[in-house]
Amino acid sequence: MMWHIQHSNTLNFQRILLFLFKSLLRFRSTSKSLKSIIDSHNFTNLHLKNSLNRSLIIRRNYDIYQIDDDFSDLTTAEFPLNHPFSGNSTKITLIGSCNGLLAISNGLIALTQPNDANQIAIWNPNTRKHHIIPFLPLPITPHPPPDMYCYLYLHGFGFDLLTADYKLLRISWLVTQHNPFYDSHVTLFSLKTNSWKTIPSTPYALQYVQAMGVFVQNSLHWVMAKKLDGSYPWLIVAFNLTLEIFYEVPLPVELEGEEVNSNSNGSFKFRLAVLGGCLCMSVNYETTEIDVWVMKEYGSRDSWCKLFTFVKSCFTPHFKSSRPLGYSSDGSKVLLEGIEVLSEVCHRKLFWYDLKSEQVSYVEGIPNWNAAMFCVGSLVPPFFPVDNCRKEENCTSKRRDGFLS
Repeated sequence: MMWHIQHSNTLNFQRILLFLFKSLLRFRSTSKSLKSIIDSHNFTNLHLKNSLNRSLIIRRNYDIYQIDDDFSDLTTAEFPLNHPFSGNSTKITLIGSCNGLLAISNGLIALTQPNDANQIAIWNPNTRKHHIIPFLPLPITPHPPPDMYCYLYLHGFGFDLLTADYKLLRISWLVTQHNPFYDSHVTLFSLKTNSWKTIPSTPYALQYVQAMGVFVQNSLHWVMAKKLDGSYPWLIVAFNLTLEIFYEVPLPVELEGEEVNSNSNGSFKFRLAVLGGCLCMSVNYETTEIDVWVMKEYGSRDSWCKLFTFVKSCFTPHFKSSRPLGYSSDGSKVLLEGIEVLSEVCHRKLFWYDLKSEQVSYVEGIPNWNAAMFCVGSLVPPFFPVDNCRKEENCTSKRRDGFLS
């Protein structure tokens, strides 16, 4: 069937398509006119700003699953997705999610050699398009210490509003037996330029293995400290994608003066997340309860609000910690990732916390999964077009501007 779409009717037609996300990819193949509208910069941004679609992304070993609907039953995820590293990797790491794009790696977070495999792909699981970013070996230490153990690195992925660019930050440390974190090396990847650049090193050390940086308010966040000897408190350290600097985010006033450190005798530890677009932290008191805090106004210490508290006795005796993932569609519940430790092995489970009844219910489904995150449904492409002088080199690229967050 031939579709003849007049310019005056395009806006109304776009509005109709906004509510038909699952059919959009099928529409693209019906005619050149539809494909032109759906692939356009304006429609991609309009769809992103109005998107009500989201899915839960779960990694289990080297498989990635996508669960839609209300996430009450993971058994609906019968088959893994065909991701960019399917079939040629035994390890997959989820780095982050932003505007419907996922950043994933086929490498481990700890490498013994600088050139070990750690390729990264920017991937839209809904359009199935992806972009493998240029490989960047870890820096080689000129005179490595005799007790050198490995290189440890982490990533963060987000969108820079000012430059309209998707960026990926990598921080690597040299790990030795006597000095776990020193000689940090920081690099920043720009999707617009498809290149890496070096950023001044950070004086902070990672508190625990956390591959994903938490993206909130144009910044990536981790739990760090100035040193790991137990005498320095845990901090929320952020990296601003526009200013390209590290800074500290204040903890809640109620926690000032408390012992927040990596020492086993410390009063509590915490993990970071994003909840409803706000920076969130789950405070884990070792033997009693877990508090979930939300920063209503970013950067303001006084805006931290304790959302809820649940006691560990609601779970098994082996329950260790939790991390919020997101609200339910009606905002009445919070989906959390819980970690149980059995025989020194971590087992992750999903559960809902009802904000009104304060009841907990487990989500059945995929066993022994490794990581989870929400991903919005979008049509955002994982690459930027080439400029006019390079069009002959890649005739499939079409010129567009940057993308809105």
